[in-house]
Formats: sequence, C-alpha cells, structure tokens
Amino acid sequence: MKNAVKGGVSRRRFLKTGLGAAAAIGFPTIVPSAVLGQYAPSKRINIGAIGAGRISRVHDMASILPYDRARIMAVCDLDAHRVEDGKKLVNDFYAAKTGKPYDGVTGYANYHDLLANKDIDAVVVSTPDHWHALIGVDAVRAGKDVYLQKPASLTIAEGRALSDAVQASGRILQIGSQQRSTVQFRYAAELVRNGRIGDLQRVEVGLPGDPAGGDKTPMPAPDGFNYAMWLGETPYVYYTVDRVHPQSGYGRPGWLRCRQFGAGMITGWGAHHIDSAHWGMNTEYTGPIEIWGHAEFPDHGLWDVHGPFKTEALYANGVHMSVSGDYANGIKFYGTKGWIFVSRGNEQVTKSDPAAKLNDATALASSDPAIVKSVIGPDEIHLYESKEQHGNWLDCIISRKAPISPVELGHRACSTCLIHDMAMVLKRKLYWDPTRERFKNDDEANSMLSRPQRAPYMLS
Repeated sequence: MKNAVKGGVSRRRFLKTGLGAAAAIGFPTIVPSAVLGQYAPSKRINIGAIGAGRISRVHDMASILPYDRARIMAVCDLDAHRVEDGKKLVNDFYAAKTGKPYDGVTGYANYHDLLANKDIDAVVVSTPDHWHALIGVDAVRAGKDVYLQKPASLTIAEGRALSDAVQASGRILQIGSQQRSTVQFRYAAELVRNGRIGDLQRVEVGLPGDPAGGDKTPMPAPDGFNYAMWLGETPYVYYTVDRVHPQSGYGRPGWLRCRQFGAGMITGWGAHHIDSAHWGMNTEYTGPIEIWGHAEFPDHGLWDVHGPFKTEALYANGVHMSVSGDYANGIKFYGTKGWIFVSRGNEQVTKSDPAAKLNDATALASSDPAIVKSVIGPDEIHLYESKEQHGNWLDCIISRKAPISPVELGHRACSTCLIHDMAMVLKRKLYWDPTRERFKNDDEANSMLSRPQRAPYMLS
C-alpha cells in the first residue's frame, strides 16, 4: 500500500497557496460553509485516525466527523481492507455534508508514516489495547495531540511511561473515558463529593465477565493484513481469526478476550467504571492500598481472560470498593446517609458485547429521591463539565487547557484495574503503594508490573 500523502497541505501553508491547496486535498474549488462552518482552513484541526476497526467506526471517527473545527484527513490500519473501509466512511461523510464528491483521505499501512506527516495536527488512537501506550508515546514525541482509547496501557509500567512522556511533551492527550462527559456521572460524583449521602463508606462497581470459547485452529493470515506487526510487543503466536478481529464485518474482536493483549472486562469496562468511581471518591490521582479477590478463568478454548469474578479494594481514606458482575452494571456509592447509583441507563453498546444492554435502565437513582433532585450550590464542589469527550479534546487542542480525562487520570484508572486483575490471578491479598507504584514486599506481584517486549515494538 502506498504511503504517499494525498493532499499534503498544512494549515500554515494554506493561506499562501490559496484555494488551489483546497483542491489538492480533495475539497471542491469553492469550499462549502457546510464543511468549514466558522472554521477557516487555517484554524481547522487536521486529524489522522490510527486504527479503523469497530470502536473507531462506531465511536471515535463517528464522533469527530460532525465537528466543523476538525477534519479527518488520514486513516491508518494494519488491515488493508479496513483502511479502504475507513477512507470510504470519511469520504462519504464529507461528500454527503458538502453535496459534492470528496476524496481527501489518505490511507496508511504504518502509523509511523502517518505521524511523519507534518500536516496532521492530532491523532485519534483506536487500536487494540496492547498498542495504546507505544503509539501514544510516539505520537506526542512527534508533536501530535492525541485522543487515546482506554485503557491507557497493557501494563502499569507502560502507563507510567505514557503519562511521563505526555507531560514532558506539553501535548494534549485525552483518554477515551467518555463517561466523564455524560451528565449523570458528573452529577453523581458531585453529589457524593458534596456529602449528599453523608460520609462515603463503600462503592460497588458492576462489571460482567467474558465467556470461554474461541477456535484455536491455526489459519493463514489474510492477504493485506500485517499480522506480525499487529502482535506488536507481545510474543509471536500463530494466526487464527478468533485471536484477532472478524474478516467480515465489525463485530466484537477476539483479542478482547485474550490475556496476551489485555485483561478482559476488568480493563475494558473497568477503565470506565473505576474512573467514574474514583471521580466520586476523590481518589483520581491515587489508587487502592489493599486488593484481594477471586475469579473463574476458562479451562478450554482460545479465550483466557476472566469470567465471573469478585474483587475488593481498600483505599487510604477508608473507602471499600467491591467489583463484580453480581452487581448491576454501573457504580453504587454508599454513605452514612444513603446511596446513589449511576449507570449508562438505556445507552446501547455494540450487540456483540457481553453487556449489550445494561442490567438497569436507570441512569441515576438514590435511596431518597430528594438526593438526586438536590441542586449543587455556587459555593459547593463543581467538577469539570464537558458535553462530549471528543469535542472537549478538540476544544483543548485550541485552548491548550487540560482535557476532562488527562493522561494521569487514565493511567491511575487503568493501573487500578490491572491491580484487580493481578489479585484475581494471584488469589491472595496484595498491598499496593500508590505513590511508589509498587507492591509492598511482593516480588511476584511486582514482576507483573511490566512484560517483556518483542523487538522492535518496545518503549524507549
């Protein structure tokens, strides 16, 4: 696949080259206001999408496309078919918006080539979990602002490296923890932080597990798919479709259920719910100090992430967190004067997810209905307000202010999820130092903070 940039016109050069440059990148000679709105080309954010699979199509690219202040100008994937599908998705959207043919999207087979394009200002990273930290680090070092799908990293060590690299770079990185931009989650956290249920004592987080299954039969990797690079830092294993993603359609990929590439639902949905729990607990920049629990792991098939489970955690402020699929999918805060439950309500996720429809249609509830009708006063705690996660990221790229889900918060939520997974695996209580980010007197647990990385896909 050719990596030549189609339409390599920077925002900075646009004013010098005039409307001829607009034609070069695929816009009609007269650029309709329907595309640009109030944002002239010199003010528009040029975005490259790295990863063109399920979450990119239905959530990330889909959420960015409607914003006039942004333009997706490149799509990258290791699967050539997905590159072409991604280009078509974006080109078709802009063509429908302008009412004229549009062909302004460049396809890339390697994200390094996309990052080398100086005309791209920012990237949205929607890859499998084991690529998040490495691409995030490479992107900020290349001077790009980043929207990074959660969880932040495959390991705690990688998450720390990512956070440090972002903070050193001065770039804007938004973690895709979109519950922070959902009104009921912010309001629930404000109610808890302002004492509406008294002193917070415990939190229940409802998360499902994944089923066993997956066909182990070795298969040849499809034409046009760079499987060796797709495996990235993880050990080389033979290709089979249930280990990767469907070759037809965009259903839930098998890699989500393989420990080689992540920890399963504890980091998948857990990165959302534990982050939301931390918001209400006021523990966003720390983590638990004691963790224990158990889980069932599959004894057959290809998929090997946790199934049914229950884990517990104690925080330095005395709050006790429990995480299990036995609870309704969402977060329930218990205080000395009542409780608050918050969830996504009737929001749909993709049909192939274990939680295709949430167990409780209630988005916000409380022990006393007066609690959730309470008004947060002007002198009380008001948390960061965002209307939409991707839009907040775009706003912050322009303003250079911190986004609602900065990298350190994402790292802390992810690391907490990973600690819960370690407790499932080790089947004993762990003692965590959230300042040093190490376990106390536990060499075995500390050996799980990182993994060997396969060359050349290593953080440096």
